[in-house]
Amino acid sequence: MATLVKDVQLPKKIPKLLLAKHTAFIAAYGKNKDDYMYCMTEHLRMSGIYWGLTALDLMGNLDETNKDEVLEFIGKCQSDCGGISPSINHDPHLLYTLSAVQVLCMYDALDVIDVDKVVKYVKERMQPDGSFTGDNWGEVDTRFSFCAVATLSLLGKLDEINVEKAVEFVKSCMNFDGGFGSRPGSESHAGLIYCCLGLLSITGHLHLVDADRLGWWLCERQLPSGGLNGRPEKLPDVCYSWWVLSSLTILGKLHWIDKNKLLEFVLACQDTETGGFSDRPGDMVDPFHTLFGLTAVSLLEADSKLKPINPTYCMPEYIIERLGIKPTKLER
Repeated sequence: MATLVKDVQLPKKIPKLLLAKHTAFIAAYGKNKDDYMYCMTEHLRMSGIYWGLTALDLMGNLDETNKDEVLEFIGKCQSDCGGISPSINHDPHLLYTLSAVQVLCMYDALDVIDVDKVVKYVKERMQPDGSFTGDNWGEVDTRFSFCAVATLSLLGKLDEINVEKAVEFVKSCMNFDGGFGSRPGSESHAGLIYCCLGLLSITGHLHLVDADRLGWWLCERQLPSGGLNGRPEKLPDVCYSWWVLSSLTILGKLHWIDKNKLLEFVLACQDTETGGFSDRPGDMVDPFHTLFGLTAVSLLEADSKLKPINPTYCMPEYIIERLGIKPTKLER
């Protein structure tokens, strides 16, 4: 008996890209400091700032936010140990350290933090086997490997760690299907594949990947609706339009999926009244999915009004060029 593929139904009418409404949605998000969702997401605040500002920058509207307020907040979130926390008086973590550095690079304002202390914090997260812990509590994950390497490369300090050891650990997380998991032996997952490919792209080690095998696995993430999931038997989600598409772009395999059907799915996830993107059509919108909806459209080159996005760093391409960073990609 054939199994049913988990998927969603798209609305009959697919809206165009609603850039003005998305700008208004992001610009208004967080202005009401007493809003329930704003208070409940305090533990993600730094990443939320990165998602929102990157989305605005892609749309050419970075000036819609208060730059001085953002920079002051980031400065207050750096701990004595050098790491940066998601919000004031929270514990530092590599995830939020990278988000903060990305925002500061966007504003060309790295002088807001003590860069040497950030480098020291990242170096201290590296373990003897080349893995990284996210914070002082010891959890190891390839997401943290990417955060560490991306942070140092943006700061021009990648030579401060043993890059070969970091690459060796990521290689040990490669699976028989060509994908990568969070640790050796863990299940392949599109988000973690992006992190591992991103690290290999930054360090110039993409030759270690079986591009055809991994590209095929990534293409199999596309469902009849056009949307992409993160692993087999899961529903599609707009965020995987980024994790999968960026990975395929790094591998030179973007042409292996149906771009038009994916674009329809992404556009169907917009809220035509409030602006913003949700994970699936009809769900609640948020800044996280709004960024990754926009980055997907940018990678698909489906709207000339959006700035090009760098597939390795998830930052506007002009910033990476300004910093003189040249992550590698495989040829088509």
